[in-house]
Amino acid sequence: MRFNNYNSPAAGGFRIGPGSLSPFIKVMLILNAAVFLIQFFSSIRLDLILGLTPAKFFSEFPNLLFQPLTYMFLHGNFWHIFFNMFALWMFGTEIEFTWGSRKFAKFYILAGLAGAALTLIFQSASPIPIVGASAAIYGILVAYWLMFPNRYLYIYLLIPVKVMWAIPGMMLLGFLFGGSNVAHLAHLGGALFGLIYLKSDWRWVRFGSWFRGISYKRKEAKLEKKRMRAEETMKRVDEILDKINEVGIENISAEDRRFLEEASSHLSGEKKSD
Repeated sequence: MRFNNYNSPAAGGFRIGPGSLSPFIKVMLILNAAVFLIQFFSSIRLDLILGLTPAKFFSEFPNLLFQPLTYMFLHGNFWHIFFNMFALWMFGTEIEFTWGSRKFAKFYILAGLAGAALTLIFQSASPIPIVGASAAIYGILVAYWLMFPNRYLYIYLLIPVKVMWAIPGMMLLGFLFGGSNVAHLAHLGGALFGLIYLKSDWRWVRFGSWFRGISYKRKEAKLEKKRMRAEETMKRVDEILDKINEVGIENISAEDRRFLEEASSHLSGEKKSD
């Protein structure tokens, strides 16, 4: 079992878990527990219907489009649901309080869907149903790892380990010793989603700023070019007007007359468009 210390070992403030239940996590605990009880007491194999079975998903497409969502609310046995829900409460509570329930709920569901997507891509012919919230949990673990790397986890109430080392270690142990019946691709999909979700924000913002900067520079260049063209036009107009003052309008060339007409038409058109 893993217990969270919100400061450092020397700072005190030891606490078992993150405290009170956050709203969305409370709903998830109740919903997952209720579905598990239905699984346990029902004579119907819900995992064959609501679990994610890649081969069946594609062979009966699009009739089973609900499976990438429903699979994350079913579990294989008591310890499966216990550890998933414990990790959800343990690591997800503070994230939900930090982000807000709506954003956290979206993240949780999308992480689970990402796990389903990776499984469908690389195990499309598998006839084995996949169940569990582990993909979503792995997304939460990665989010916690990135958000609170210097927090401490007390392993078995004795050994303080920083989150930056503890969570990758937990994931590695799960991969090495999880067994053949563990949906590693689903776990990987959820973890990758968590990494991309948290790391891509600043990159997209930077990319958007860079793109807007290029667009702004292009507009500025066009305006500058237009301004210079207008200045050249007005300079030529002034020269022709000076000539008219000297020799009279009837004595200027046809080319100068045509330029004045075109300049007048162009300038009046710009005023209308403004």
